[in-house]
Amino acid sequence: MLLLPPLLLAIATSAALFLHSDVDVALLWSQCHARAQLPALSRVPLLGTPSCFLVSFFRTALDSLRSRAVMGVVLAYVGALATVCTVEAARRCNRASGLIARPTVWWLLFNLLGGAVVWQLVIVPAFLHRAKTLVAAEQQQQQQQEDDGDEEEEGREEVRRAEEEDKKLEDRTLPDSEAVAIPIAVAVGYFVPSALMLALNSPLAIGAWLFFPLYISLVRQAVRYVVERIRRVSPVSIHHESHWQCVVLVYALPVALSVAAHVFVLWNIAQRHDDRKKMTKLTVSFIEIDVQFIAWTVLYWMFVESGWRVPLSMIAISVVAGPGAGVCLGWLIRERLVKHGLAGKASGRERDEREAEERPLLG
Repeated sequence: MLLLPPLLLAIATSAALFLHSDVDVALLWSQCHARAQLPALSRVPLLGTPSCFLVSFFRTALDSLRSRAVMGVVLAYVGALATVCTVEAARRCNRASGLIARPTVWWLLFNLLGGAVVWQLVIVPAFLHRAKTLVAAEQQQQQQQEDDGDEEEEGREEVRRAEEEDKKLEDRTLPDSEAVAIPIAVAVGYFVPSALMLALNSPLAIGAWLFFPLYISLVRQAVRYVVERIRRVSPVSIHHESHWQCVVLVYALPVALSVAAHVFVLWNIAQRHDDRKKMTKLTVSFIEIDVQFIAWTVLYWMFVESGWRVPLSMIAISVVAGPGAGVCLGWLIRERLVKHGLAGKASGRERDEREAEERPLLG
């Protein structure tokens, strides 16, 4: 039942993009097939036409100041999603899920082929399935503790419960080297290619940007390797949201770029005329529709895991600071709720009050 809304969103995404389609988009594909667009690229066997179409599509979408302002917001939002997904991939509790722990393939699939549909049919279902598994394991342990409610063993049960709670909290940790590797990987592997694409709008820059998931993965592994080799202390696992230095290190750049892109697009709308041509408007609107459906999917995901407050906070922050900042700051709120839910820090009464207030669908 929880997977039904993402499926409906995938159908709605496909329908919206189909209804918004135009003959000019088909003509762009035909021009690539006929090698009239980017002949050096379109002549490549098998991959020439789709590669030419992708590069030409984004090149057209960036062909004005207004469209670059809009794309700046979109790219900041995708960068925020890349940041939080990379953080989740590094967590110990997600190592058992191949889709979450190794996100490079489905990020390539998202960027090169599927768009929002990949989020709705692959990424979010994988996270919901993993979260449901963790919640079911917690409920089973709680049930076992209730069944073993012998008064003589109450002291031992308290000790065992505390050990299990510490273990659950520890599962939300990641290697301390990731606190350095993740921000560098996202900055070098994603934001640098994105900035070059916005600034140059050249086929080479766009073609290089399309493979940013590979760069993030390679840079992350390289930085992690270097940090682990040059360090003088033993590696440790940390819950990085519990340390403000790690939070700033990981999330400062996505939030800052989201705010900058948000301010720039508002200034452009208020102070500049719309300089987009028909084809540029068409391609940008395709991207806007796709990103809007991704945003709705992410909000549903947060609602299922954490209740209504997290998605509402994400929307409010997005209005003020841009959707990228909404994702990052909303993710910190989500992590606080998830951590307390798994660690069992609250008393029974406090937990009942919170669950009644939040009403997450998983819990």
